[in-house]
Amino acid sequence: MLINTEALSARYREASVDLHNKRLLITNFHNTQQENDLTEPPNCKGFGRIRHFRRSSNNDWPSNPLPIDPACRALGLQATNMIRAQVFQSAACNWRCWYCFVPFELLSANRKYSEWMSPSQLIDLYLDQPDPPSMIDLTGGQPDLVPEWVPWMMAELKERGLEHQVYLWSDDNLSNDYFWQFLSDADLELIATYPKYGRVCCFKGFNSESFAFNTCAEPDLFDRQFQLMKRLLELGIDIYAYATFTTPTASEIVADMARFVDRLQAIDHNLPLRTVPLEIQTFTPVKGRLNDGTQAALGNQYLAIEAWKTELENRYLSIERSPAITDISLHIKQLL
Repeated sequence: MLINTEALSARYREASVDLHNKRLLITNFHNTQQENDLTEPPNCKGFGRIRHFRRSSNNDWPSNPLPIDPACRALGLQATNMIRAQVFQSAACNWRCWYCFVPFELLSANRKYSEWMSPSQLIDLYLDQPDPPSMIDLTGGQPDLVPEWVPWMMAELKERGLEHQVYLWSDDNLSNDYFWQFLSDADLELIATYPKYGRVCCFKGFNSESFAFNTCAEPDLFDRQFQLMKRLLELGIDIYAYATFTTPTASEIVADMARFVDRLQAIDHNLPLRTVPLEIQTFTPVKGRLNDGTQAALGNQYLAIEAWKTELENRYLSIERSPAITDISLHIKQLL
């Protein structure tokens, strides 16, 4: 059964935001399956966790500079291979990616595993710990079911004089246009001009078949991801992309990958160079979702990554592929 993305998005937004009091549902990791996969115990009274973003990967997969390089550049830090981040996780998502490391029970605005929290409360918890990381990661779930979360956090950080000391990073699965539906022009201006903010948008597959297989969403929503990415880039936000290459079939991978890169370049010639493929691994929640199809998809991603690397080698000179991801310039016309 495919997800009705519009209906589920509306349902989860209504259930997970309190606009009057500027609050949203935030996951509490205590006594959850996800807690078992954490390298450190939950912090911030269970509403947060420390994540160690690492650049390295295995020899067959490209390294991941996100969000390490954007954070280091924004904070004036030397390049490194690992950075700590304070993670807060929204409690709802409108898609059900089989490879998601978050248990599905934590993605349904379930009050058993979440509570109403304001940005002020989150920042209080963040500061009330020894050696708080210099980066805050707003993740999910799909944080953009409540797009107000980002400008609310920015306003709170500015109120406390922390806008130049803390780097803010957020995720987006490119599933809806709530960013424009519910944010004011002032919100958009704040996001576009905030001094230390980066955003990563994830393409869930490289064709409509892999997209639907990965998300359980309608195949035609694969096309909307590109439209939403273009609109975000036009705002002038410091944006990067992830892509997942798990696919149920190995046929036509080379041709479909070429078309995928074509579509990224149609947005901006250099967008593929700011796109990082994610290697899908089997965290605890994923193991219970494995079957013949998903097992095959795990293997097929390694065929897809080879096609991806070939496309980049054929389209860009070595000198164009070598700069840090933060030094890859985009030329899309900006609206602000």
